[in-house]
Amino acid sequence: MTNEFSRIRLLWPDHLGLPRGKYLSSRNHTHVTGHCIAMFALGFDRNMTPHKGAHFYQGIPDVEVQYDPKKIRRGWQLRTGVVVPDVFKDGKPLMMAPRNVLKKAIAEWEALDYQVKVGVELEAFLYQPDSGGGFTPIDTPGAYVYQTGPMVDPKGVLDDLMETCDGVGLRLESVHSEYDNGQFELTLEYDEVLKACDDAFLFKIVAKEVAHRHGLLFTFMGKPVTLRGGSGTHINLSLWKDGENALYDESAEDGLSELARHALGGLMEHHVAMTAICAPTVNAYKRLRPGHMCGYWANWGYDHRGVAVRVPPARGSGTRLEHRLSDGAVNAHIAAACVLQAARLGVEAKLEPPPAETADCWETADTDRHVATSLEGALDDLEKSTAFVEALSPEYVDAFMAVKRAEWARYQAHTTDWEINEYLHFL
Repeated sequence: MTNEFSRIRLLWPDHLGLPRGKYLSSRNHTHVTGHCIAMFALGFDRNMTPHKGAHFYQGIPDVEVQYDPKKIRRGWQLRTGVVVPDVFKDGKPLMMAPRNVLKKAIAEWEALDYQVKVGVELEAFLYQPDSGGGFTPIDTPGAYVYQTGPMVDPKGVLDDLMETCDGVGLRLESVHSEYDNGQFELTLEYDEVLKACDDAFLFKIVAKEVAHRHGLLFTFMGKPVTLRGGSGTHINLSLWKDGENALYDESAEDGLSELARHALGGLMEHHVAMTAICAPTVNAYKRLRPGHMCGYWANWGYDHRGVAVRVPPARGSGTRLEHRLSDGAVNAHIAAACVLQAARLGVEAKLEPPPAETADCWETADTDRHVATSLEGALDDLEKSTAFVEALSPEYVDAFMAVKRAEWARYQAHTTDWEINEYLHFL
């Protein structure tokens, strides 16, 4: 397949969810290339936070990035193939890399004789340049939720995006405007979990690059606008055995199997612990608030959008658990790994979930358990949860913790526009 392309574009997710990689000439047949391991010490500010996994004081060596040439797919640039590689160190999977963390979770479900499938729903805002050199949400005064067409997409960005995805085999299931102007929901078809997450990862890159071609910005930031809703990432989980959806039990009153109940039990038990990874930015906690339909409470319910895990009404092969906690900024591989591991811990421990939510979740909920109100608090919760950390990847969590503690410290030291506007003229 490499003969079709003049170059191969390697794209893989790092600890921040950013797509790292290289262009390689299609003449390169080694399928292995080096990347500096200290990338895993980087923050969004480009500064490094030394930690054990980054080998910062051991000469900052390379990791090996390897790809299977059979996995090269058609890219969205001229004569460019795209592949999502794996990251190794000394011949072993590097467990700071989200894709390897997900592969570990998949293997542990396969050891229980289950196949995992997921569907990924994304939300994002489309921004246009403003007069001050920055960006602002696109101006669509006639927009409303569940709308399509030029009234919500005046520059045809979504038309271009859908056509581009169709041309490269990224299977979009649906696209529509969300509740707030400039915001969209973008749903990919469900698939085997690694492929579904690879597709979601690549889709976000395509969306941002297509928007860039139009002079616009697609942002998956969780709460970019103070007075508008937030953007999340929903992971729809199903577990399969012998060709059947194992979450379904036709003899159960609600159609949910014992496996589904134990998976729900695990997701409730580890809800607080997984928050820092699923909501990995300072900004994410502007979205994680009561009444924001975001997974603030540790609860679940039948077709209830106010809960952390919604059980949609479909049964039979369509039975699934819709996990709604994750922020729009999260990488799909690591979000799915969190969901898989929390669910597995529940299945192995035979945990029972609390009763299904009956309150509105706007003003009240049936539980008082909820996520932290800041990234700092969520990191504390993650650090205390030894069972979840061990299940996910201690190497990943150690690196994540170091970089995110530094991110929180930078935020705490920064004077914000809000503080200037609130106090400057009065104090």
